[in-house]
Amino acid sequence: MVDAARTAPEASMRTRIFAWGMWDWGSAAFNAVILTFVFSVYLVDAVGADLPGGTPASTWLGWFLAGAAAIAALSAPVAGRRSDELGRRKRSLILLTLAVVILVAALFFVRDDYRYLWLGLALLAIGSVTFELAQVPYFAMLQQVSTPATVGRVSGFGFAMGYLGGIVLLLICYLGFIAGDGDTRGLLNIPTDDGLNIRVIALLCAVWFLLSAIPLFVTMPENEPRVDRSAPKPSTAELYRGLGRDIRTLWQRDRNTVWFLLASAVFRDGLAGVFTFGAVLAVTVYGVGAGDVLIFGIAANVIAALGAMVGGRLDDLIGPKPVIVGSLAAMVAVGFTLFFVSGPTMFWTLGLALCFFPGAVQSCARSYLARMTPEGVEGQMFGLYATTGRAVTFLSPLAFSTFQVVFGSEKAGVLGLTAVLLIGLLVILPVRAPARAGR
Repeated sequence: MVDAARTAPEASMRTRIFAWGMWDWGSAAFNAVILTFVFSVYLVDAVGADLPGGTPASTWLGWFLAGAAAIAALSAPVAGRRSDELGRRKRSLILLTLAVVILVAALFFVRDDYRYLWLGLALLAIGSVTFELAQVPYFAMLQQVSTPATVGRVSGFGFAMGYLGGIVLLLICYLGFIAGDGDTRGLLNIPTDDGLNIRVIALLCAVWFLLSAIPLFVTMPENEPRVDRSAPKPSTAELYRGLGRDIRTLWQRDRNTVWFLLASAVFRDGLAGVFTFGAVLAVTVYGVGAGDVLIFGIAANVIAALGAMVGGRLDDLIGPKPVIVGSLAAMVAVGFTLFFVSGPTMFWTLGLALCFFPGAVQSCARSYLARMTPEGVEGQMFGLYATTGRAVTFLSPLAFSTFQVVFGSEKAGVLGLTAVLLIGLLVILPVRAPARAGR
């Protein structure tokens, strides 16, 4: 006979895992469509195409995102600490997700005119900050939907859902709003005047993310508070002082975790740079058409989803560190090769090879920290995870833009991104792997 008492909690956990993965699925609206393959390309290739002055729109994009990274770095750990202590992890995620939805919808007002470039860059930068803050409570929920023996595959499932969501949404965007030529595009025949077909995609992304996040909002319980909610709430300054004490204690007690946070910050920034600037380079350097880059994005997400699932499984079998090291080494090799080739065919070939590894690295980095984190401080630790990442997020935009300026070539941005990945690989090598639970 089936043990109903045991089956019910297992079914409930599976429901929560699926709902948790659905938030990742919905987040593709911001990551894949807005930040990577559609709206950032629209800002650089269309809105900012006639920008006066000698600085290209792609360089301005790098500067704006670097500034956004600094703001996120200062905000993330305190936000995570507050949600841990007050038992408001779920509420924080809901409010921040809604803020991202509103900011994405506001991109509809960015017309195809260089005077609107600054509005688009500002909304993209603020959205990036808000999305990063939303990922703090979301990542912290990983321990609520997994066990030490399954954390790798659950983390991989989440990232795979994100990539698969990107595939579906990019297909919808391409077929419905972008495919074809002339004054109207896609199966819906949306006019291209003032970039309307791209601006409508922003509204679609806002609705997509909101609907995908609702299952998590409904099924995930709130975390237990660590302090009395009726007590006076600490000021922001007190929270930062407490954070400083916690960091000093962590350094004294567990320097390996600190070094992991620093190492992961560097290589995660390299991964973010690949996603952020890859589509821009495809169009401006390698001759991939603005429409074809969406097809590349769909194929890239298929490959990345497979990489995330394979990486998650290998994580539970051999641990996260070997997967991270091997994946980063492969990405560095492909990145340097990309600099010495040209044309859309080589970009497609090497670009798709490159896309297999980021999902595995991201999944394993998230589970790496989850294995290290004591229960009850997940939000704070993932806040530090976000902060250390954002503290160096200027690296990829800065390396991308600086290499372009120094070498006088947009293609040199590839070397800047690859250099960040190489530094991340070198820094992670001496970090001890976390203990793995039995299966």
